[in-house]
Amino acid sequence: MEAALLDQQDPLRRFREEFFQEEGRIYLDGNSLGLMSGRAEDKLLQLSMSWKQLGIDGWTEGGHPWFTLSEDLGRRVAPLVGALPHEVMVTGSITVNIHQLLSTLFQPEQGREVILCDELNFPSDIYATQSHLRLRGLDPEKTLRKVQSRDGLTLRKEDIMAELNEDVAVLLLPSVLYRSGQLLPIREITAAAHEKGILVGFDLAHSIGALPHSLHEDGVDFAVWCHYKYMNAGPGSAGGLYVHERHHTNQPGLGGWFGSDKTKQFDMDHSFTKAEDAGAYQIGTPHIFSTAPLIGSIEIFEEAGIGQIREKSLALTAFLRKLAADRVPELRDVTPAHDAERGGHVAFAHEEAARICKALKADGVVPDFRAPNIIRLAPVALYTSYEDVEEAISRLARIMEEERYKNFTNERNVVA
Repeated sequence: MEAALLDQQDPLRRFREEFFQEEGRIYLDGNSLGLMSGRAEDKLLQLSMSWKQLGIDGWTEGGHPWFTLSEDLGRRVAPLVGALPHEVMVTGSITVNIHQLLSTLFQPEQGREVILCDELNFPSDIYATQSHLRLRGLDPEKTLRKVQSRDGLTLRKEDIMAELNEDVAVLLLPSVLYRSGQLLPIREITAAAHEKGILVGFDLAHSIGALPHSLHEDGVDFAVWCHYKYMNAGPGSAGGLYVHERHHTNQPGLGGWFGSDKTKQFDMDHSFTKAEDAGAYQIGTPHIFSTAPLIGSIEIFEEAGIGQIREKSLALTAFLRKLAADRVPELRDVTPAHDAERGGHVAFAHEEAARICKALKADGVVPDFRAPNIIRLAPVALYTSYEDVEEAISRLARIMEEERYKNFTNERNVVA
């Protein structure tokens, strides 16, 4: 009854019908891949049609000319990350954009050669960082430093601060830790790092579209993200990057044609004239069909408002945690308790996490497993109802009570 009443009072409930969902299935994996909306599909079809009807003229004609599409979307995404319109660009992927921004901003000097990350970071960010150190002739074993976790799930602010030494050139952290859902204090970390002369970057993969940001006001130097999780722009959709305007005079470390000043891009001059804004950090021709769904998705965010989305996200996850504590106490909730310290998903630890996730999928609930023992559940504000959450926990409780998870193998590599 409580769930039904909460759904009736939900100001975002109208958006739920815009997303494609299989009847009877409860999708709680939007922190890994968001669902498709009708608007995202429509925009993909529209841009496909522009190619069909306009051919080469699609670059400059039609409802969404391809030549300036990335810039146009960058300006519309900027409010979601708290940036100025010219500080954001829709382009590349998280890893490609890390490569671009490290090649541009990481300028090691004798005595300041370290890149500081954390031991809980997503592997791709670490791989990119290691490669940049090697390219500069540096040994990652000596110049890649990681903030250590005391519990294997979260980071302590004081432990991050303790690593901000004079030999650190760049700090690169996630805004939200992908396993536990911990939200880091971006403003405090950035201010402390800047006092030591350290450039600061954040990977917003698990926060964009789930909560508001204030990157420009917080003074963050750069950030990267994807649009296929909470932003619902589809698998492999074009990512995004932010560069604070104070760095816009920097020559891109990885130069490419689409980083050119738009007024001179077709001069075909071998002297590169970079764009004056974040567009300078594009590299190659934009992937139009991988970008198209974001046009439809961003419309929904503009109408819903990121503030309302965050408010409902916190309410949904709090509701989920309360039900889980009551119905499945054998699962250990490892996401920080306070709203200001958590993102959009809830993480539970259990030694049989892989098998529990498989059992949930077989029972029509889509969770997310992360090795070695984490079940992640992400009720997404735009398309998850309170009744969905209530029913998902009911199914989970039955699985645990009846030990149905024991009917499944413990092979971890087959659980997404």
